[in-house]
Amino acid sequence: MLAYFFLNLNAVLYNMNEKIRIHLADDHQVLIDGMKTLLNTVSNFEVVGFSLEGSTLYDEVKSNNTSILILDISMPVKDGIEVVKEFAKKGFPCKVIILSSYDDLKIIQEVMKLGVNGYLTKQCAGENIVEAINAVASGEDYFCNVVREKIFNSATKNIPKLNKYKPTINLLLTSREIEIITLIALEYSGKEISEQLFISANTVETHRKNIMKKLKAKNTISLVKFALKNKLIKA
Repeated sequence: MLAYFFLNLNAVLYNMNEKIRIHLADDHQVLIDGMKTLLNTVSNFEVVGFSLEGSTLYDEVKSNNTSILILDISMPVKDGIEVVKEFAKKGFPCKVIILSSYDDLKIIQEVMKLGVNGYLTKQCAGENIVEAINAVASGEDYFCNVVREKIFNSATKNIPKLNKYKPTINLLLTSREIEIITLIALEYSGKEISEQLFISANTVETHRKNIMKKLKAKNTISLVKFALKNKLIKA
């Protein structure tokens, strides 16, 4: 919880003199209207535009100086995946958060590899979208719990030592830190963790340092012992 506090604090400080400019792209006008109403209640957010199809999105987000694009996968003319491919080819004009009904792992992995900054299912949007926007504006990647669980399970499904039972965990650690420490204990390198969880190597290292500090661990062996003690992995 403390980590989220500082993350949100950084977002506020980052935007003291400049609002986060948001563009919405979805093929349902009702959803766009609802999102506009919600996001415009946040003092440091400004919804600067919206699109019902994807063919002109690149030019639109450049022209209105968008900070973050909230993008649906299912879009007419040019769908969300095609939009992200265009962004990757031309150079991302803004940060991108996928907001979709789809939670298929292959789709998630494809857009993550292309360089999007976050992925939320529409089912969790109401409770997570504000946090996601602040996180991405602050330079973090953000995935809702459903997406993170799918990514993590995929990353570890072929590792026999992984304990499939829900562990009793020190409340100091966030769910992302639990994922990181588990993979460290399973001898994943920083680069491998980065690739498996679709986060940058710098983000992995930041999490590792935070974990070490929270647990007062002196080295990696201490992290492995913690993982074993708390049943994150099997001996």
